[in-house]
Amino acid sequence: MWQRSASFILDQQYQRQNDLASSSNQEVLSLSPPPPSSMADNFQNPNSNPKISAYYQTRAAHHAVVTSDWLAQAQAAVGRLSDDQAPKEPELPIASNPGKTFSVIDEFNNWRKQPDLAEAVAAIRALAAVIRASEATTMMELEIELKKASDSLKSSDTTSISLTAGCDLFMRYVTRTSALEYEEFNSAKSRLIERAEKFGEISCKARRIIAMLSQDFIFDGCTILVHGFSRVVLEVLKTAAQNKKLFRVFCTEGRPDRTGLRFSNELTKLDVPVKLLIDSAVAYTMDEVDMVLVGADAVVESGGIINMMGTYQIALVAHSMNKPVYAAAESYKFARLYPLDQKDMAPALRPIDFGVPIPSKVEVERSARDYTPPQYLTLLFTDLGVLTPSVVSDELIQLYL
Repeated sequence: MWQRSASFILDQQYQRQNDLASSSNQEVLSLSPPPPSSMADNFQNPNSNPKISAYYQTRAAHHAVVTSDWLAQAQAAVGRLSDDQAPKEPELPIASNPGKTFSVIDEFNNWRKQPDLAEAVAAIRALAAVIRASEATTMMELEIELKKASDSLKSSDTTSISLTAGCDLFMRYVTRTSALEYEEFNSAKSRLIERAEKFGEISCKARRIIAMLSQDFIFDGCTILVHGFSRVVLEVLKTAAQNKKLFRVFCTEGRPDRTGLRFSNELTKLDVPVKLLIDSAVAYTMDEVDMVLVGADAVVESGGIINMMGTYQIALVAHSMNKPVYAAAESYKFARLYPLDQKDMAPALRPIDFGVPIPSKVEVERSARDYTPPQYLTLLFTDLGVLTPSVVSDELIQLYL
């Protein structure tokens, strides 16, 4: 039977006390950590701000897995970026036919053409466009229209967990208050648009925040093993290279689509020493590795990750040889799923070319991803902070409160 965590119960109590004390306060939308200026004070005096997760209070006070300094430095670093370094705000896609009826799928596909934009963020941008283009006259009509658009996006690719999680989080945060029901419709719609745009901005900055938070774990002279092509992992290593850290990277080939080749090409542009491995050479070279760093298609409730096929066996080898395994993932990839084994996931199949004819009687495993249980992961680098796998369920509760 599912039970509520202690932090969830404490947060609910804090929330009730806060609501009684100040029922007229305006609701604030925030996926990012609290402002740096007040972060330290809040951790020193947790009861002064009931919106801080009870888990974060305990962790900051006793374990110091994430400190206020780290989060403050990350936020400050994002704010300090020059125009050349700062993540560019994606430009609005230009409709090929302005007179054409608005389609959320077309809008999503237009956003997805931008190479640096994650699929979930493209969906978030498309849903924000739905609100702007809506001709609804009541909040109920608008919410129904938004729900249909979200369902259309999720059904367009049922194998993408991050797409589903991004749509669910967007719906939760944009339409999460009953106070809008008492506002004049145009005013309420404007607030929804503001929230949608804010959600998109936060999602776009997540990758950069993760890159800053993870820098303390990359030390001079280390060797990092990566698997697959992850844009957030690339951002982490790019930031480390810009900080003049000396390290080298082992890239697995990533058969059958050879994503490791693409990743190694990107690293050579940064003048980072790279060694390309065939996938079956992971155990052979693990004794030279200081850490494993992978991305994630999704982070599930157990604290495990779903990622490119081969991640599980790499984590098993690293765990057996006492090597830390770090996973980097944005918070919009946190999914309300709890797989118990590899077969609990919806299949994501891909074509495989072995280069030689395969007899028709030979069965070919075409799954594109696997599930890595939390006991084989050391830490998760997220825009919510550096988390241990055991607290992911708490963070999911906070995201969907």
